[in-house]
Amino acid sequence: MKKSKPTILVVNDDGITAPGIKALMDTMAEIGRVVVVAPDSPQSGMGHAITIGKPLRLDQVDIYEGVEMYRCSGTPVDCVKLAVNKIFKGKKPDLCVSGINHGLNNSINILYSGTMSAAVEGAIESIPSIGFSLDDYTLQADFSHCLKYVKEIALQVLEHGLPTATLLNVNFPAGNNIKGIKISRQANAKWAEEFDERMDPHNRPYYWLTGVFQTSDNGEDTDVWALEHNYVSVVPVQFDMTAHHAIQVLNGWKFNI
Repeated sequence: MKKSKPTILVVNDDGITAPGIKALMDTMAEIGRVVVVAPDSPQSGMGHAITIGKPLRLDQVDIYEGVEMYRCSGTPVDCVKLAVNKIFKGKKPDLCVSGINHGLNNSINILYSGTMSAAVEGAIESIPSIGFSLDDYTLQADFSHCLKYVKEIALQVLEHGLPTATLLNVNFPAGNNIKGIKISRQANAKWAEEFDERMDPHNRPYYWLTGVFQTSDNGEDTDVWALEHNYVSVVPVQFDMTAHHAIQVLNGWKFNI
């Protein structure tokens, strides 16, 4: 009996017309049946935000011939929730892939990332999920050197599945000099942030967020190290944020109540 092709949900945070989602959609179409649900405008930095104070719109669109695509007025997480509930009607897709993001989502960036939050939501729904990001923030980003890795990683997840409550955070270095894949851990790094203060025509201050990415984590097993040395970084991620190692410490406290 011929095995049916897997159904793959494709989402992103850069918007439905971003070049990154087109590259991901075309690559996934080589593997299975693709359904695209993406925001109608860029949603970078939205994290795991959901829309609760206003109605959501979900419209089927005909941007690329022969592709089932939906444009959502909400966040990347909204896209996954609506896909599962209204498009798939509770029958889960075989895989959820998010991206390819224009810009890295390594280290602490995962907490802010709409790309990764869409993948996390897929994992919460018990769908094997992957977030893909490239170290190039421009609309002219070249994704061609990433695509064979995107396809192979997706095929491995479809074949083997993922541990319970786990998803993958995959980041690509820029350029054509990729040496291979490194299974990595999230580096202990963060943004040293500043706010550029300016004045509007009414002499009221407004602010632009700026900053420098800093790390003091020199481990050669981190996503930062892998990317700096031209490897594809693959970090297994979990959405259980319990600090299990701290439970014993807190159990030693004496609450005077």
